[in-house]
Amino acid sequence: MHFNNIYRHGFVRVAAVTMPLVPAQPSKNAQTIIEIAKELHEKQVALAVFPELCMSGYAIDDLLLQDRLTNSVEDGLAQICAETKDLMPLLVIGAPVLINRRLYNCAVTIHQGEVLGITPKTYLPNYREFYEKRHFTSGHELRGPQYLERFAGTDEVLVGQLIFNCDNLPDFVLFNEICEDMWVPVPPSSAAALHGATILTNMSGSPITVGKSASRHLLCQSQSERCNAAYVYAAAGEGESTTDLSWDGQTMIYESGQLLAQSERFVTGVHYSLADIDVAKIAAEYRRNGSLDDNRRVLADLTSDEAGDNLRLPHSLVNFSLSVPEGEVPFLNPVDRFPFVPNDESQLAQDCYEAYSIQVHGLIKRLKAIGDAKVVIGVSGGLDSTHALIVAARAMDLMGRPRTDILAYTMPGFATSARTKSNAEKLCEGLGVSFETIDIRPAATQMLKDLGHPYHPGVTDDSVYDVTFENVQAGLRTDYLFRLANHLGGIVLGTGDLSELALGWCTYGVGDQMSHYGVNTGVPKTLIQHLIRWVVADRQFNDETNEVLLSILDTEISPELIPAKEGEKPQSTQDKIGPYALQDFNLFYLLRHGFEPSKILFLANSAWNQAEVGDWPRDYPQEDRIAYSPQEVYRWLRLFLWRFFANQFKRSALPNGPKVLAGGALSPRGDWRMPSDVSAHEWVAELDRAATELGLDVN
Repeated sequence: MHFNNIYRHGFVRVAAVTMPLVPAQPSKNAQTIIEIAKELHEKQVALAVFPELCMSGYAIDDLLLQDRLTNSVEDGLAQICAETKDLMPLLVIGAPVLINRRLYNCAVTIHQGEVLGITPKTYLPNYREFYEKRHFTSGHELRGPQYLERFAGTDEVLVGQLIFNCDNLPDFVLFNEICEDMWVPVPPSSAAALHGATILTNMSGSPITVGKSASRHLLCQSQSERCNAAYVYAAAGEGESTTDLSWDGQTMIYESGQLLAQSERFVTGVHYSLADIDVAKIAAEYRRNGSLDDNRRVLADLTSDEAGDNLRLPHSLVNFSLSVPEGEVPFLNPVDRFPFVPNDESQLAQDCYEAYSIQVHGLIKRLKAIGDAKVVIGVSGGLDSTHALIVAARAMDLMGRPRTDILAYTMPGFATSARTKSNAEKLCEGLGVSFETIDIRPAATQMLKDLGHPYHPGVTDDSVYDVTFENVQAGLRTDYLFRLANHLGGIVLGTGDLSELALGWCTYGVGDQMSHYGVNTGVPKTLIQHLIRWVVADRQFNDETNEVLLSILDTEISPELIPAKEGEKPQSTQDKIGPYALQDFNLFYLLRHGFEPSKILFLANSAWNQAEVGDWPRDYPQEDRIAYSPQEVYRWLRLFLWRFFANQFKRSALPNGPKVLAGGALSPRGDWRMPSDVSAHEWVAELDRAATELGLDVN
């Protein structure tokens, strides 16, 4: 498959379809399904889910028991088989089916001209507006797998609780349930997910009443989240009888609790939700989450006797192969550029509130545990120290302590700019914390001299600005802070963030890698700027402080360790280690999901190749809304891999600090553990092979 093909990277394109049906006219409904299948084939869809009883109509009452109807349904399904044998999609179609002289409400799964299997509905509602037991028998009565000798032109059709496994896309594992099956405390799909199903579907004939749409969303989202699976939902719509009920044609697709797509409701004509589901990610998460497999074993023990059949849900496996397109199949829905930062404004505000609160209360707990020590912090006028300082200020407020118990120091070095120094001073003044300046240049000059380093004060052209020159300054700042903490009865508050830890962008030992407690170690750089904006919007501090915070947000990210000649651009962190937007993207998918580097490259190219496509987080600066070429994405991902592996030793000695995001943390006591002497060679080699295939310039 082509590199830019979603199926190569473990994605499956699915459609949740609703359609205008004609009650009690299966031949017309069959023709509609055929036309939809042809359309979805052109869209390279692998799975299409149609509503409950869409072949006959749901609300046709006793007509369901007429031989003419059931025979016409089978004829219509045979027609669908004949006319879709060359099409790609797996079709899941709702139909009444006679099995052993009883009528069942079924999901009929058709692929390439054959009926792969029939799944009967287990739970039949018989309350309020539902009277299904008048017509149907529960699928629970079919103990174990059974066969229909011939159905809709296919010989030996398997009937029962079926799991469909795709041979050539091994993580595409499908299970179908029907409407009410989702509304019971233990849905059949729960057991199916524990037995490996990655995509769960629900064809529904659910009539609409006020407030029901929200309930459907809640159930689909929770089942998707709890089962670590995709949930594809398609409800009946236009054409169903409105004698006593009404229908809205709601469709939606969730993946692991996240809404990927939904369609408009109460509309006419064919409409559907389309989404690309990452079944490889779902399968990988199942391997990581031991609780899921434990749950499977516990349920097996609890339901080992005959009385447990209702929970045990015996499954039969049906294998099939998908005709996957070989060429390019780009993503249908945009990939989020900032996986740590939600695009939705209300969700972003909620995430910022929770992240900030986690940091604040983590610090409060630590301070109380050690006897209400003071906080010693170095303030540079940059993003990280600014955010750590406002976290400390909020902690003092909540503890009822004066902010003067925060001992803030700015320590200008050889490249400190007037702007950052001024912002640091104004910020400390606005917050009302204790504040002093310690000029580290005399001590740094003396140390460089003692080392015999070729640095000559005031003679820039002859000076060498190497890692020793930089780390002497970084180390002195930390050394001063620790000794001040000893002297004044405080703890050093670490300011380094998650992104810097991933990239090893910190000075080890006596440097900014070390502190007594680090409040930012669980927060990536791309989120910190939004946290500061949220604090400003929430007006936690006065107007003067907020003005300084906004100025800091507009400042170039720089370690300010190497002096720039007049007219030259100041030292830039992102020029050295890559744009944080890209590196946080790489971090998320390596840390949270363990993806192959080639898949991260594919996702990053999809997310960042066009600035005008897809959503951006609220208040993200317009001038920063840019695109990155595949060459740039590859270059920085390659650097990320080398740096991530090479700097594990810094993370192995990481001070305490709270985990903040579900996307992961790098604490050696929590989310991430690895040896410090492992090479990135295998990961970089896999990335280079993909880059070569794309025709990129491989370093």
